[in-house]
Amino acid sequence: MEVIVSSKQQQPLVFAYYVTGHGFGHATRVVEVARHLILEGHIVHVVTAAPDFVYTSVIQSPRLFLRKELLDCGAVQCDALTVDRIASLEKYSETAVIPRETILATEVKWLRSIKADLVVSDVVPVACRAAADAGIRSVCCTNFSWDFIYAEYVVDAGSQHRSIVLQIAEDYSHCEFLIRLPGYCPMPAFRDVVDVPLVVRGLHKSRAEVRKELGVEEDAKLVIFQFWRTACWVEVTGGVSTSWLEVCVRKLCSGYVCGGSDKEDYPPNFIKLPKDAYTPDVIAASDCMLGKIGYGTFSEAMAYKLPFVFVRRDYFNEEPFLRNMLEHYHGGVNGGEVAARILQDTALGKNHASDKPCGARRLRDAIVLGYQLQRVNNRIIGIPDWYNLAENKLAGRSSEGTQILREVEDYEILHVRENLAAAGLFNWEEEIFVARAPGRLDVMGGIADYSGSLVLQMPIREACHAAVQKNHPAKQKLWKHAQARHHADHEKLTPILEIVSLGSELNNRGPTFDMDLSDFKDGEKPVSYEAARKYFAKDPSQKWAAYVAGTILVLMTELGVCFENSISILVSSGVPEGKGVSSSAALEVATMSAIAAAHGLNIAPRDLALLCQKVENHVVGAPCGVMDQMTSACGEANKLLAMVCQPAEVLGVVDIPSHVRFWGIDSGLRHSVGGSDYGSVRIGTYMGRKIIKSTAAGLSKENNKDDLDKDGIELLNNEASLDYLCNLPPHRYEGVYVDKLPETVSGEEFMKKYDNHEDSVTTIDPKHIYAVKAPTRHPVYENFRVEAFKALLTATTSDGQLSALGELMYQCHYSYGSCGLGSDGTDRLVELVQEMQHSKASKSENGTLYGAKITGGGSGGTVCVIGKNFVGSNEQILEIQRRYHVATGFKPYVFEGSSPGAGEFGYLRIRRRNVTE
Repeated sequence: MEVIVSSKQQQPLVFAYYVTGHGFGHATRVVEVARHLILEGHIVHVVTAAPDFVYTSVIQSPRLFLRKELLDCGAVQCDALTVDRIASLEKYSETAVIPRETILATEVKWLRSIKADLVVSDVVPVACRAAADAGIRSVCCTNFSWDFIYAEYVVDAGSQHRSIVLQIAEDYSHCEFLIRLPGYCPMPAFRDVVDVPLVVRGLHKSRAEVRKELGVEEDAKLVIFQFWRTACWVEVTGGVSTSWLEVCVRKLCSGYVCGGSDKEDYPPNFIKLPKDAYTPDVIAASDCMLGKIGYGTFSEAMAYKLPFVFVRRDYFNEEPFLRNMLEHYHGGVNGGEVAARILQDTALGKNHASDKPCGARRLRDAIVLGYQLQRVNNRIIGIPDWYNLAENKLAGRSSEGTQILREVEDYEILHVRENLAAAGLFNWEEEIFVARAPGRLDVMGGIADYSGSLVLQMPIREACHAAVQKNHPAKQKLWKHAQARHHADHEKLTPILEIVSLGSELNNRGPTFDMDLSDFKDGEKPVSYEAARKYFAKDPSQKWAAYVAGTILVLMTELGVCFENSISILVSSGVPEGKGVSSSAALEVATMSAIAAAHGLNIAPRDLALLCQKVENHVVGAPCGVMDQMTSACGEANKLLAMVCQPAEVLGVVDIPSHVRFWGIDSGLRHSVGGSDYGSVRIGTYMGRKIIKSTAAGLSKENNKDDLDKDGIELLNNEASLDYLCNLPPHRYEGVYVDKLPETVSGEEFMKKYDNHEDSVTTIDPKHIYAVKAPTRHPVYENFRVEAFKALLTATTSDGQLSALGELMYQCHYSYGSCGLGSDGTDRLVELVQEMQHSKASKSENGTLYGAKITGGGSGGTVCVIGKNFVGSNEQILEIQRRYHVATGFKPYVFEGSSPGAGEFGYLRIRRRNVTE
């Protein structure tokens, strides 16, 4: 207990500190901030539902006033670990929505009666609105907000509760800024942010003093249990090894339980702490803590370097962000002192706004909020890598402005241009539309897509996000070079396009791009695709913009869309480039989806994918099939999208059996210097088709002369007009045509004999030598393999099923290689999978990995691996990653997990709510 006496002579300030009615974690951090305010001579009124001892056991001062009120309810829990979502929403409605007008009137009157200088909320929504009605500034101090927590509940419980989330967000918007604690969740409702270190309670006694009082020897092992109930004990037993529990319960000298029931029976070496025990002292004196994850216990365990074993909690969507803090946080623990100083300065009239670009931060928060809400119910997911990059690796600032650089020292400098551009990109009074599109893992089908083969593609967890806003040209913020461009004709309002690409400088690109949208017009018509390619090729550092801006030109050309307003686009992609997982398709689909949403265009996912293919083929000038865009637009989480791409037709989705799992392992190689490129292989494939058609036509004429079997003649005639190689069965290929195909042919020789190869996307180089037989054979057999693979997925579960699926993938891999699209890196990864599969240890454990293949366009990139959905498989994947790293010096990125395509995701519409709404 600490008796606080202030020697400050300044006029005391009055703080009204509202504390949410959920758990002790909020109360314990409020105690620390309030303690520092009182030490400075100020008066603190705490509005709380927590017991008095939480505050009075730490602070004894006439300047502390406690007022018992419950103005929100937090999360209603069935037990210590389980949240009842519907009950939580109903309880909040009963506590804060129905009596809202009475609450506001009461709080306004009370705030005026105590002459409050500042309202602080952790994190009671209505307190911010009450402060605004009373004409008093307000600040929130928290690591999460209830609109984020309840949003997930609404997704599961029903849209009838949606107004609760909107009302909470509106209440928070009255707050001047947010004092953001480590382990924070996305909170887009707050306009500005100031980051502070961990807020934790200080120690009153040393480790030795505490152990002496408890009667525990210095060398004894002491565990502290945060809770003890039978239901919780069962949960813990299921999540921790038995041997560890035996050590905790039977072999430890002592154990202490926080929050246990007086009616519970404890082992003889366990003692229940009194409810008013000062737990930081006990934590610091212990060797391990077992409990449920939450800010209070997490922060104090981190502060006092105590190992913390926690049990996951269903529907606790704060958890991944607290775990993220555990991995990335390297700051101090004086957050209570720092926050108190910020609150004091604010109450004295200082505008203590964040020095970070708030526009970009709010947008990132809004995007990740939508990302979190897409997760499968009751399933933990990680935080998107792009969010980690933006929030954890960028430099933070303390209240004094001291830079806290957590990675390399020049990281902030590297990103300053794009962050500043992003911060000023949007007009925050206008609507913003955000779309999301994932990359894809080519499970089967690959480059056979343009030959009409069936392909099976899985949308991956990594995705690209694009945010779009349209503005009247008079309201558009112009960058300096755009201002200079318009200076001579400043009276004319010309729509412009401005693009910011987050993370672009890491890929040696310019972070920004802008142009007049009139540059896409040739009189009253759109410019040609050829002219657009030349436009974007003028500056190599700006060529990337063709993937984004090209979506606008394609919409103008193909759908006749007229863009009369300026357009601002922010793109942020977590899909790694050059790894064969369709980063470009994700970028195109996300951008076009957001543009369509912003302009009220209702484009079906399949049609949008076809339009995006035109962007890549015609504006960027990179030949590609449509499977990448189709998967990004039409895919479904944890399913394989089955489609044929010539002509483009989605056949539906194929469930991935629960015992089957796919991974992607990056080889680190973009392209093999000595290997054939994608375009050359495609040309060789079309050459082979032309030779087969010509051969079939000749055989048909010969057979007609001899008046042979009519069915045989009809078959040859069909093959003479063969549209796609996938329609040629393997037995016909081997029996009739394989000997007619040359291994290679020069472009000049082919054109002399056959004129052209009938592919509008590629152009034959007369001087180039093209492989023909292998590229022709691949799609014929690949279509057969994919059809068999699809059928096997629905077969009876067995090791034989997995072995057959894996064998088909291996065959596909070697067929790629014979086309010239292999690489040393991808071959090595496939060999490592085989070594793991056929090892003695794997055989003795019935194996976990069964096959692998190169993906996408080949020549490097990623290998797709199939195995059992089992923890042992993950261990083998990590071992492959380790071995590859040792052999090559490159640590592969592992793709795992899936997510919805752009069509299923829809879009987020972000707008600032008016008070009257």
